Amino acid sequence: MNLFAIAAKSIRQRRLASCLTALSISLGVALMVAVLVINGVVSRMFSQSATGFHLIVGAKGSPMQLVLNTIYFLDRPIENIPYKYYLQLKKNSAVAHAIPFALGDTTEDGKFRIVGTIPEYFELEYVPGKKFQLQDGKFLQGKFDAVIGARVARAYGWKVGRAFPIAHGGNLGDIHDEKFAVAGILAPTGSPIDRAVFIHYDGFYEIEGHGKPLNEAQIEERARNAADQQILLPSTQLSDGKPESKPTAGQKQPISDEQKQVTAILLQMAGDGPAQRETLSFLIKPRINKGPVAQAVDPIEQITKLLRDVVGNIRTMLVAMTILIIIVSGVGIFVSIYNSMSDRRREIAIMRALGARRRTVFSVIIAESVLLCTGGGVLGLLLGHLLVFVAGPIVEARSDILIDPWYFEPHELYILPALLILSVIVGLVPGLTAYRADVARGLSD
Repeated sequence: MNLFAIAAKSIRQRRLASCLTALSISLGVALMVAVLVINGVVSRMFSQSATGFHLIVGAKGSPMQLVLNTIYFLDRPIENIPYKYYLQLKKNSAVAHAIPFALGDTTEDGKFRIVGTIPEYFELEYVPGKKFQLQDGKFLQGKFDAVIGARVARAYGWKVGRAFPIAHGGNLGDIHDEKFAVAGILAPTGSPIDRAVFIHYDGFYEIEGHGKPLNEAQIEERARNAADQQILLPSTQLSDGKPESKPTAGQKQPISDEQKQVTAILLQMAGDGPAQRETLSFLIKPRINKGPVAQAVDPIEQITKLLRDVVGNIRTMLVAMTILIIIVSGVGIFVSIYNSMSDRRREIAIMRALGARRRTVFSVIIAESVLLCTGGGVLGLLLGHLLVFVAGPIVEARSDILIDPWYFEPHELYILPALLILSVIVGLVPGLTAYRADVARGLSD
């Protein structure tokens, strides 16, 4: 009979205490696995793949607020910048795609953010390697079309063709008369896009009250030009100088470009490869920031900061707690085996009398500790993924984060080796006690 067979027989003789100590290990490991897997999913969501854009341009203010508002649809918009600034950026040869966002409004009940944008947005990758897919319908075409995220569709039960109003500035007491119709429903992305309602940018400015009064817009533009004639590039003539045509009777006055504004501009840089695009992004960012109108923010930089300062600290705290739980469980195994030594003196003495060497007895105790720790660890790995499997739909429903319960976090590879070391450590003292046991006293007792 080998060492592990003898150790397993000893564990079976004390099955209740052994099962409880192994269970404590497995619960600690399960909690650690759940923390690692969920943290890995959240980290990937807030990592470089969180956006397919190199820069976000918006009004001067907090860079973090601009990223949270534009990428994650959290917090309130800082301010708006002129639409002409967007047109000027779009003509920059370093810019491959410039996507305007008009933010501030919400759905009628205030639960989801309204995003005014252009059809080109849905032609791009929302994260590297991933393009928008539709569950149903089509992308933006008409002025009063809307494309809704999967979470929005699930929450409201909206189908293609459903018409809905929007709340001005999130004020539930100020509902616009104009209605948008659902043209398409996006497939789940596992990102904040799932809880956004995208409407056509042109339709956004067909809504009463969305355009800045013309005289106010002209005063602001004169003030900007007086402060800095060269905002980003040499001033580009955006108007042909002809007077605007007046609407006929019953026709709504069209909003001029001067009256339009954008909350943010998402930029994808031109270039033959990632390195060249990153270089262009690095060069154009300070030029924008030196101007009086806008700031350019690297979303990855802000996301990394968020990961390090917020998500990273929470993860460290949770992992530290689970390590403590596992250590306490290891102490439990130590106490269980050590307390059993007084009851096993006769058993050890008989083994020695039958010819077992001291190191053989020592190895049996170590093997027993290893079986308890590694057995609890393997069970904990399975329980951890089972916990993620159960929690995944709940997390998805509350936060739109898609969690694969069978995703294996690389850090899980260190759990079993760490438990093996822990098992040897906690088995040392009981093993030494067995090693030093007196055969004659054990037989007489």
